[in-house]
Amino acid sequence: MPGILDALNRNAERWALLVFYVMLVVTMFIEVVRREVFAYSSIWGEEIVRYSFIYLAWIGAAAAVKERGHIRIDVLMHYVGPRIKATLYIFGDLVMMGVALVALYWSFETVMVSAKFGSVSHGLRVSMVWFLAAVPIGFALVIFRLLQSLFRDINDLRFGRPAFEGDKLFD
Repeated sequence: MPGILDALNRNAERWALLVFYVMLVVTMFIEVVRREVFAYSSIWGEEIVRYSFIYLAWIGAAAAVKERGHIRIDVLMHYVGPRIKATLYIFGDLVMMGVALVALYWSFETVMVSAKFGSVSHGLRVSMVWFLAAVPIGFALVIFRLLQSLFRDINDLRFGRPAFEGDKLFD
């Protein structure tokens, strides 16, 4: 069981991103062929692509937090020592945690209102709760990854290890 949990911890976002990306590309391909060859398109194809993209964005945000790959200004980080760097990362994660908690609350509120009134999508006729849930699911994943990052950074600071800086995109 620990092996499964470890694999899930390392790759959960990657697998989810792969599923939604494949769903997006395959549906888009089918819709282009239907539109160009058969002069017919469906509303459900557009909805699947739209909502797959929304899930991609929110799950991708959690993956970026995990890898510390989100957008940040890190010029200052090149001029400070490892302890201050770790402290700044902890401070940034705490600020992001506050924003994510507020966003999680309000996005969950939107899902609850949709569930209360029973709204459905136009093309698929599926409850909008499934699509609106992308935002609170994304923020819940971001919060989970932020907690992991905070624990890692606090331990690095406590034991004198350099802070995890993530992979460099352009070096």
